[in-house]
Amino acid sequence: MGVLDKSVALVTGGGRGIGKAIVIALADAGAKVAFTYKSSAAAADELVKELSGNGHTVRAYQSDAVSTTSAAEVVNTVVKEFGRLDILVNNAGITKDALLMRMSEEDWDAVLDNNLKSVYNYTKAACRTMMSQRSGKIINITSIVGVTGNAGQANYSASKAGIIGFTKSIAKELGSRNIAVNAVAPGYVETDMTNKLSEDQKKALAELIPLKRTAQAHEIASVVKFLASPDANYITGQVICVDGGMTM
Repeated sequence: MGVLDKSVALVTGGGRGIGKAIVIALADAGAKVAFTYKSSAAAADELVKELSGNGHTVRAYQSDAVSTTSAAEVVNTVVKEFGRLDILVNNAGITKDALLMRMSEEDWDAVLDNNLKSVYNYTKAACRTMMSQRSGKIINITSIVGVTGNAGQANYSASKAGIIGFTKSIAKELGSRNIAVNAVAPGYVETDMTNKLSEDQKKALAELIPLKRTAQAHEIASVVKFLASPDANYITGQVICVDGGMTM
């Protein structure tokens, strides 16, 4: 028996990276999991095949998280297929880094839309079902740069700080309906991007972190799984930094 047996979860941007690790963690905990992807159809199909082969119920939906219409369609499809929606993980996001003087309006808009508007889209689409059920967990993936800021990431930091404000506001709006809303703020996570760094760059990065290493994606997913579980039923409106101690 898993801690999330009989639960239905939806993860945005679940085809790779942190999102993929979250899909795996929730499925391993017993949830039926739907996830969205934008363009990596092969990776999404492979993940569905892998988890289905292990006896899990997993569905993948191609969706542009920026589209309010697409978000509503995905949520409606999930509820129609599974009968309910217990867990929403807003994970979809992008980066387009540049110093402000060199940052284009297009790159500013793209990051704010993909990272922040997508959270609005999916939360608004999902909350009606959760309110009817009088239960639900919404977990938003922000970043420590939404807390600290970061040079060259004004758009990304603004979007992630916006998620934190959104999380706290919606936690207050939905608390009376027994819906918990929290955010997870990863620090530096070992991904395809960090794997491209030189060994010297990786060492310099590790020196910034009290635990002297970057995180693994599954370490972020473990915190998401905890917040989705009954063990976290009395936690709402919080931002949990999973950053090796960088922001303490």
